[in-house]
Amino acid sequence: MEERLQKVLAEAGIASRRRSEEMISAGMVKVNGKVVTELGTKVNPAQDKITVNGEAIFLSSHKIYLVLYKPRGYVSTLHDDRGRKQVIDLLKGVAGRVYPVGRLDYDSEGLLLITNDGDLTYALTHPRHQVAKTYLVRVQGVPPQAKLDQMSAGLLLEDGPTAPAKVHLVSIRDGKALLEITLHEGRNRQIRRMCEHIGHPVLRLKRTRVGNISLGSLLPGQYRHLTGTEFKRLKDLAGLQNKS
Repeated sequence: MEERLQKVLAEAGIASRRRSEEMISAGMVKVNGKVVTELGTKVNPAQDKITVNGEAIFLSSHKIYLVLYKPRGYVSTLHDDRGRKQVIDLLKGVAGRVYPVGRLDYDSEGLLLITNDGDLTYALTHPRHQVAKTYLVRVQGVPPQAKLDQMSAGLLLEDGPTAPAKVHLVSIRDGKALLEITLHEGRNRQIRRMCEHIGHPVLRLKRTRVGNISLGSLLPGQYRHLTGTEFKRLKDLAGLQNKS
């Protein structure tokens, strides 16, 4: 059966569907020995030979769903031109090619979902599903309530207005506030830019929850498999409840 090339790459655990599209456009993918750059190209994974950077891909029916506590000082991309440590390096003992769902900045830490399920990755990162992500954020100084209200209502950043968010003050230590922020968006460095916008730069940022999934007792660098209940609820949030 023929399927879109980017979907096949995602299901093979090469990258998320969005990243797979970028790889196709960049000429990194060959089908039967020919470079393919057109998005939407259909292939038959049972018959066609597909390679990425010269490496053949293989589809696996075994799906993997992990929760990783990403430490600071790691990149959540699969390729890094600067040679920095990658979160994939932490997944010792995981059989099969997997990739992160979304990203966490190099200087950020916390919950990162890891999978080889391209459909789930695409659904969780698509804006229409608005899967909530919660962060604990230590900032410089103590923002007054009026500024927190501005963040909650939405700020006008250089790439447009932010959607409403949940923001509240958790505690104050040594003159620095700890905020809990819940977003339904996933823009690049969004929380850091929002805090900078109100004049209280981020000192430390930790993602604690994605949808119904929390870090629990994980320590930096540790990972665990999703439970059956967590997985079913996550599929509901991603709009995949009617798919096997």
